[in-house]
This record gives sequence, structure tokens and C-alpha cells, in this order.
Amino acid sequence: MSATPSLSGPSGHALPSYLQADQLGPWGIYLQQVDRVIPYLGHLARWAETLKRPKRALIVDVPIELDNGTIAHFEGYRVQHNTSRGPGKGGVRFHQDVTLSEVMALSAWMSVKNAAVNVPYGGAKGGIRVDPKTLSRGELERMTRRYTSEIGIIIGPTKDIPAPDVNTNEQIMAWMMDTYSMNQGATATGVVTGKPIDLGGSLGRREATGRGVFTVGSEAARHIGMDLGQARVAVQGFGNVGSIAAKLFAQAGARVVAVQDHAGTIYQPAGLDLPALLAHAAREGTVMGFQPAETIANDSFWDVDCDILIPAALEQQITAANAGRIKARMVIEGANGPTTPQADDILQERNVLVLPDVIANAGGVTVSYFEWVQDFSSFFWSEDEINARLVRIMKEAFEGIWNVAQQHKVSLRTATFIVACQRILHARELRGLYP
Repeated sequence: MSATPSLSGPSGHALPSYLQADQLGPWGIYLQQVDRVIPYLGHLARWAETLKRPKRALIVDVPIELDNGTIAHFEGYRVQHNTSRGPGKGGVRFHQDVTLSEVMALSAWMSVKNAAVNVPYGGAKGGIRVDPKTLSRGELERMTRRYTSEIGIIIGPTKDIPAPDVNTNEQIMAWMMDTYSMNQGATATGVVTGKPIDLGGSLGRREATGRGVFTVGSEAARHIGMDLGQARVAVQGFGNVGSIAAKLFAQAGARVVAVQDHAGTIYQPAGLDLPALLAHAAREGTVMGFQPAETIANDSFWDVDCDILIPAALEQQITAANAGRIKARMVIEGANGPTTPQADDILQERNVLVLPDVIANAGGVTVSYFEWVQDFSSFFWSEDEINARLVRIMKEAFEGIWNVAQQHKVSLRTATFIVACQRILHARELRGLYP
């Protein structure tokens, strides 16, 4: 169990309430995770306060004219947590529950994630508090472009590179790239990643996060002697990450026995027909109604008999209230921050291996890095090259983290934070303070 999180800086001055670990929410969870790592940082611990304070947080008003002629205002955010190792990197989400605490935490997890796989980025994240389903395509474009103009003062190919996240996609990135380019007076393809292929996007990017989930899951299964060919998998979230991961596990011989999405939960103990389910979900917009699967209550998802559980939806899904019910031997976090620290402790006590988000879903940002490099050089790689590079980086990163976990007898999450935070703080130490 962790010690009581520190609520003050080294000088003893209390942190602002939005920076405090006792404030419930994603940022408080991140601060508790940092506190667990400080004892392993050695002389770099003197810089640890750096990890607890975002470098820069921008809150913007995003006014647009709706199709009916009225003016609507949306609140947008862009947070750069740390840029000691390189420009900020992280997605943009459009969701009605986006908050500053959430975006701060997501930016910090991006710092850790990028350092864990050793790509030369810092961490950043953005979002707009909006339900994009309520907007027409024209309204969505106007909002995206206005938001991009508002945050344009802090983003750029060498400063901060946004990417898709919840409810954003290649088209959103195309609008962001075009808006930034028009304001700069020159095409700047490298300002975002996750773009359409015809605008400098990378092959393999769409599948990269799910492929990374599968890669680290396969490596972990090998370490604990789990036969994927006999494994049963349950997936929460059937979007880009969950669906690709499910498909790859099924291709490896595993049975996907349960899937939960925004509309409900389906269960088939003999294993779902993944190609048919993917086609159904693409056609209907949900997994619900897929035959011959049965529909079960959403809460019953946590009781499903499975060997591998993949939460690939939103934050704080596995909590102290349901962690004791999970029957899986392994949890692979496809989503960002799906497990609370209290749930982490429960799972560890029950010998459930948790592959944390900061390594498990780092495949997306790894291929985003490849896209950024390709944009700078205007030389593009084949999909086979990209997938091979991705798998190699993910395997090497996981192996190093596994060894640190064994050395210190800590969870894989703490081990990932140890590796990443040491890299971030070593860069901070080498750069020093200016002025």
C-alpha cells in the first residue's frame, strides 16, 4: 500500500486544490501513482515535484455558430505536462465529461508512456467538453477549427503534436492540420499524427494501439506460462483499441467470450465469431443484437469467467467495488487510467497480473512517432516495416519493465513508472533550470 500522498511542495507550501492527490479524479490517481515511485528514484527524487506540476495548462473558450444561427460556447483544454525529453505528444478527445483534472492526468500519463517506450516526446493532452453526437458535421468542423486556432499558440511540429483520442479521428486531425497550416501560411503535416494517409498519415497507425495491447499481452502470457490458444478474453470497449486487440487475440487462438460497449454487454462462453462481430458492429454501431450471443447486465461483465480482461473504454472502470470479482489472471489496460490505485492493490493481493496503460497501450504513440518522423523526412515506410518496428520496440520496453518489476518486487505499473520517471527526471537534471 502507498504512503499518504504528499500535498505540499518541498518548501512546505500547500499545493493548489486541483493539484492535490486527495482530490478525487484522474489527476489524484496519477499523483498517488507518482508517490509510490519516489522511493525508487534515488538521487533523482529531488526533482520529483516536477512530475506533480504540469508545465503548461491552457483553457480556451470555443465559440461557434450553430446551424440554426445561434452561438454556442464550448470549453477546451490543452495541457503540456512535461517537455524535458522532447515536444509534447498526446491526443485530443471530444466528450461531454472532459475536465481539467482528466486532461492533466492524461497528459502526465503520456509523459510516462512516451518515456517508457523511449520515444523522444514529452506528454500532452487536449479535449473539448462536448457530446459530438449532438453536432452536425459542419458544426463539428467549425468547433474543431476554432479549437485548433485557440490552442495554436502552443502547438506545432516541434512544440506539441496532437493526435486522435476518444470521439476524434482522421478527419478531425485533417481539419486540425489544415487550420494550423493556414494560420502558419505553409503546410505543416507534422503538427498532428493519426492523419489520413493522403495527408501524410502512416500505414498501421489505426491498428497500432490494439496491436500494442496484443504484443505486450502475448509477452506477459509467455512469462507466466499462459497458453493463448486456450485463453478466454473479455473486452470492455469495442472501438479502435478493443476491437483490434480482440481480433488479434482471436487470430492467436484465444476465445473472446464477452464484449461490452456503450450500448450493453454480450456473452458467448464458446467464443464470439470475431469477423462476424466486427462486421455487425461496423453495420449497427454497437455489438448489441449480435447473434447467437446472449445479452447480460453491464455489471455482470466483471463476473465473467475469463483468463484475460481488457478494459479499453474510459478511466476508473476497475475500482475497489468490482476488483474482487474479476476472475481473470491478467488485466491488459487498453484504456488510459481504467484502474484505481485501490483496485490495483486488490488485484495485486489476488495475484492478478495488471499490464498498465502506460506500457500496454503505448503502441499508438509509438506509431505516431513513426508518422512524425516520416512527415519530417517525406519518406514513408511499408506497413510491414512499421509493424515490425512497433513489435520490436514494445517487446524491448516490456522486457525491461518486467526485469525492473522482478528486481524491486513491485507491480508492473510501479516498474513502468520507475523506468519512465527516471528517464524524465534524468533529462530534467541534465538540462538544469533556466534562467
